[in-house]
Amino acid sequence: MSEFLMPSLGADMEAGTLLEWYVKPGAAVKRGDIVALVDTSKAEIEIEIFEDGVIDELLVPEGARVPVGTALAIVRAPEPTAVGANPATVEAPTESRPSEPESTLAAAPAAAAAGAAPPLRAPVTRAAPPPPHRIRGDHRGHASPVARRAASNLGVDLAAVVGTGPDGAIRKADVERAAVASRSPVAAPIEAPPVVPAETAPVQAPRATTAGDRQALMREAIGALMARSKREIPHYYLQLEIDFSKSLDWLHADNLKRSVEDRLLPSALLLSAVARAVAEMPEMNGFWLDGAFRPATGVHLGVAISLRGGGLIAPALHDADRKSLEEIMRGVRDLVQRARAGRLRSSEMSDPTITVTNLGDRGVDLVHGVIYPPQVALVGFGAVRERAWAADGMLGVRSTVVATLAADHRAGDGHAGSRFLTLIERHLQEPEEL
Repeated sequence: MSEFLMPSLGADMEAGTLLEWYVKPGAAVKRGDIVALVDTSKAEIEIEIFEDGVIDELLVPEGARVPVGTALAIVRAPEPTAVGANPATVEAPTESRPSEPESTLAAAPAAAAAGAAPPLRAPVTRAAPPPPHRIRGDHRGHASPVARRAASNLGVDLAAVVGTGPDGAIRKADVERAAVASRSPVAAPIEAPPVVPAETAPVQAPRATTAGDRQALMREAIGALMARSKREIPHYYLQLEIDFSKSLDWLHADNLKRSVEDRLLPSALLLSAVARAVAEMPEMNGFWLDGAFRPATGVHLGVAISLRGGGLIAPALHDADRKSLEEIMRGVRDLVQRARAGRLRSSEMSDPTITVTNLGDRGVDLVHGVIYPPQVALVGFGAVRERAWAADGMLGVRSTVVATLAADHRAGDGHAGSRFLTLIERHLQEPEEL
């Protein structure tokens, strides 16, 4: 037995609201499966499980707000299949689970897997999960609280919605699809949603219900984290203006061979150059924890994304140093789309090992960022500008971009930082190798 814990989805997260379970007791799960939806101050995040097994018990009901590190569920190891047996005919054991779980704790949440220290966890009273709230007249399953709220807001009749969750459970996405279909000219009239009996409706913890509330909570969380970063981390800053002409010329020629939807943006080159430089200088890629630097095991770029209506989020582009430019471009587009739709995954929020912010499309020449703890570095890029540039004894006009570095002086010094920036410059002078 092991415990599935509420993961840390960023250094600024202290607690989250469990909006929806995507699994039930007895469900078999594999590492990477999405099992729940959690609301944070920044977004609704899909939570992945980090081991194979079977959900033995759900410890936290939908709608509950719990601290990071709280046990959400009990997961038991998958039953071994007997040699020569037909898997379809193997029955699960009927003996009951011991009244107390085994003393072995689960692995630390996702932040610890990336090198972060696991948060302290207060004892939690394990309440039994609430009974399923079935829609009257609907044999296909139940609707989660978040699906019910969406149905009420969109005027969707839950009894007419086909659920795609476990045992036909109705999810928010099912309601949204039904709402889109109902706006078709041939759709049937929408009936009022059924009334949920008061005694069966789950108690919802306070959470952001409007865009204004969400933005205010996000601003508060970002402000607190940045204040902590500037207070605790001894930042040093460096900047380097880079001749970007060769990269742009190569990009223009390469895009002529591509379809419009497959063309690359300059940001793909910038991200790839950072990823390659980080792979060569692992001292810039990791975390400052417990008074020491801990290098990360992979290059997971945190890509800063501005959200509609305000706010900022930096999910991970995993293993960026191993990706081609096409894969980086597709990955960034996918992250931006899902970040702005509020459908990021827990591993994307907890895994970044170094953050990259690009404000060039906003017209600024350079950005001096603030490190996202416990990371030790942040890279910024400004706008690509045409400037007077001397090269090989000749003065001309070149397209340039200013790269900046904010780094933790406890983990390194300006000498290492300057080497890092010149590595980025070198890779941008060889775009065909990215």
